[in-house]
Amino acid sequence: MAKSTGLNYRHLYYFWVVAKEGSVTRAAERLDVAVQTISAQLAMLEQSLGRALFAPQGRKLVLTEAGRVALGFADQIFLLGGQLVEALADSEIDRTIRLTVGISDSLPKLISSRLLEAALSLPEKVKLVCYEDKFEALLGDLSVHKLDVVLTDRPVPHGTTLRVFSHLLGESQISLFGVRALASKYHLNFPRSLNGAPILLPTRNNAIRVRLDQWFEEHEVRPEIVGEFDDNALLNTFGRSGLGLFPAPSALAKDVLEQFAAIPVGEMTRVKEQFYAISNERKIMHPAIDAILSSIDSGGFSATS
Repeated sequence: MAKSTGLNYRHLYYFWVVAKEGSVTRAAERLDVAVQTISAQLAMLEQSLGRALFAPQGRKLVLTEAGRVALGFADQIFLLGGQLVEALADSEIDRTIRLTVGISDSLPKLISSRLLEAALSLPEKVKLVCYEDKFEALLGDLSVHKLDVVLTDRPVPHGTTLRVFSHLLGESQISLFGVRALASKYHLNFPRSLNGAPILLPTRNNAIRVRLDQWFEEHEVRPEIVGEFDDNALLNTFGRSGLGLFPAPSALAKDVLEQFAAIPVGEMTRVKEQFYAISNERKIMHPAIDAILSSIDSGGFSATS
C-alpha cells in the first residue's frame, strides 16, 4: 500500500471509535453514520499508514500489531484533545497562568515546595498542577509537552536523544539530622561518632547517594544503614520516628525541625545536593518558571547559575 505524508485525524477518530466499540456496526451507531462510511474511512487510513490495522477473526475484527500501536497513540491524541476543550472552556483561563510540573521522586519534598513558592507569589493567579514520578518517565512526558518543567536533583544525561535542556537552579550543603535523642547521642565527636550509628539513606537510584557513600569512606566511618528509601518523603517519615539519622539540605534546617522534629547532628563537608529545572527550551520563557529562577538566592539556596 502506498504511504501518504499526511494523517487525516477524522479517519484516525473513526478507527479509534471502532477499536473502542469492538465492531464497525456499533461504531457506526455511535457516530450516527453509515457502516459503509466507516469502512471507507478505515480503508483510507490504512492506505495512508501503509499498514493493516484490523484483521478478520470469524465475524469480528481484531487489532493487528500495527493497530495496537496506532491505538496507543490515538488514545493519547484524543485524551489531549478532550483536555484542550476542557482547558479552553475554563472561565478563568484568561486570568490564570497554568504551570504543570513534574517532580522527580528523588527530590526532597521540602525543596520542591520551596522552589514552587515563588511561582505562587506572582501577582497573576497561578494554577499549579504537580505530578511525581521517576526521572526517566518525567523526561518522556516533558518531551511530548505534557509538562512545562521538571524539577529534579540531576541534569539530563549526556547522549540523550530528547530535545530537553537542564537549568541548574542552585545547590545546598547537606547535613545529617535526627530527633533530639539521637542528635544529642551522636553530635559529640562528629563524624567519628557515626561508627555504628543508625542511618537512613536514599537508594542508589538517587543522585546524591554516591556522594554520601564517598563521604563516609573519606572519613573512615561505618554507620549501620538501617533503611534505604527510593521515596524521599518516606525516608523523612522514618527519620521523624527516630529510626535513624538522615541527610537533608542544611538550608532547610528550620523546616526539618518544624516538620520532622529533627535537628542537625553535623554537616557533611563538601557534600552538596543540586537542584535542576529541565525544560523544552534553552531559555525558559514561562513566567512562573522565570519567577522560580529569579528567587533562588532569596530562597536560601546557593545559586550557581
